Amino acid sequence: MKNFLILFFVAACLGTKAQSNEVVNAYIDEYKQLAIDEMIRTGVPASITLAQGILESNAGQCTLTQQSNNHFGIKCKDDWTGDVVYHNDDRKHECFRRYNSAEDSYRDHSDFLKTRPNYASLFDLDVTDYIDWAYGLKSAGYATNPAYAASLIKTIEKYNLEDITLVALQQSNQINVVASNVQPQQNIEFTNASLVEKQDTKNYNAKVVQYPGGVFRINQANVLYAKQGTSLFALATQYDIPYKKLLQYNDLDNVDILQESTLIYLEKKQKNGSKDYHIVSSNENIYDIAQEEGVQLESLLAYNNLPKNAQPKTGDKILLYKR
Repeated sequence: MKNFLILFFVAACLGTKAQSNEVVNAYIDEYKQLAIDEMIRTGVPASITLAQGILESNAGQCTLTQQSNNHFGIKCKDDWTGDVVYHNDDRKHECFRRYNSAEDSYRDHSDFLKTRPNYASLFDLDVTDYIDWAYGLKSAGYATNPAYAASLIKTIEKYNLEDITLVALQQSNQINVVASNVQPQQNIEFTNASLVEKQDTKNYNAKVVQYPGGVFRINQANVLYAKQGTSLFALATQYDIPYKKLLQYNDLDNVDILQESTLIYLEKKQKNGSKDYHIVSSNENIYDIAQEEGVQLESLLAYNNLPKNAQPKTGDKILLYKR
């Protein structure tokens, strides 16, 4: 159930009197690292994030922002379960999200763009192409103000926000340099009986699997065990893998933030397993088995004549090779 904080505001932030350059520059200095971190994590350009924050929060001076930490004017939407405030915008007393901190607001802004289909095409753009990003946001319905894209572009150019995008790219490249030196732990081929440093535990009721920390191998493919809340976009950036390729390797569609801990493969899985069959444990689905055995989901379904959403019974034998 939502925790309601009912506040009524008399004017929207966007369109209020512009703040002085000193106020805006202070806002940029305070929040630029959050924008950089979010660009590295999700791919939203830092220049766009900061320009939206400046406009939507009136450089942090808007009453809505000061009392709810909402820097981007994001409304509640049907999927929001957190605190809310009410604020006059296009209509009176509209529902807006309330956050515990600016960090939460910046993170939710990135996730909001990353997880909604109407913004998906933006992530095919170059992060330095702030003009197309600005017009793309407007076309996708982020704001109703007809001058919204032009205002974003003007703000980016006036305050040289594109420089912050370039800083984010530099920091991201530094991460990639470190990641490129990461090798699988002694090329260990993982089996349930061959464990190294324990990272986490996955419980299938009848079976407990303990996975190594860092990168290891299952069925001749490099893999790691990613915890709930991990960003796949950030992993793709860290290991220098195209984001769409990472999704393909793991039989996933348009997923960024993991809703539960799972194995994530860093290269293409094999078509055949390392053994003849897999015995289904309690609560395992066909996707879990494909990940645990390091076998492509499409192949696994074909070998067993199963639909994609199949839920095999406990104790069933799932073939891991073509008969």
